[in-house]
Amino acid sequence: MAEAGYRRSAGSARGQARQQELLERVADDLAVNGLVDFSLRRAARAAGTTHKVLLYHFESVDDLLAQAILRLRGQRIESAFAAAARLPTLAARVGALWTTLAGEQSRVLDQAIGLVMYDPVRYAELGRSASRDYLPTLLALCPEAWSEERKREVSELILATLRGFLVAWLTGGDTVGVEAGFKALFRALEREEADGL
Repeated sequence: MAEAGYRRSAGSARGQARQQELLERVADDLAVNGLVDFSLRRAARAAGTTHKVLLYHFESVDDLLAQAILRLRGQRIESAFAAAARLPTLAARVGALWTTLAGEQSRVLDQAIGLVMYDPVRYAELGRSASRDYLPTLLALCPEAWSEERKREVSELILATLRGFLVAWLTGGDTVGVEAGFKALFRALEREEADGL
């Protein structure tokens, strides 16, 4: 909720353009510096404005943070799909997807998963929206001939597995375990794809 005395942008084209400009600057700062010590004042410095201006355009610091994370997530999903879509097999597509997920923007987005675990009430929507955001891309990477149910099942498996790999990699630096897990995942996906032909 915005502080008393501030009013949010009424949604004019000019107000929306300004809001997107501010959001882009804050998201750029998050991509470089991560979520540690994120505050309204830091966001204002990054955006080149005051905290009052940010509260004019966003409901609260949580709203601003969530929108910036969603922007970064959207960019990562677009990059992942572009890298994966042109490859010939589902296993290869998932490999390319992982390379993007573990790339430059992974730190802040994976810190966001930590927020969800740390304060599930306050940040629950960030966790729920992650599945909604990633699943369409995974569904699109599945073979076209598969039924919608099969695409959904395999996509959910991939999503859960990649999340587990990210947690293992980020919290323990377990690259050996992640590599071993990927070999097993690739074999499973290759069998799944072969069974579907």
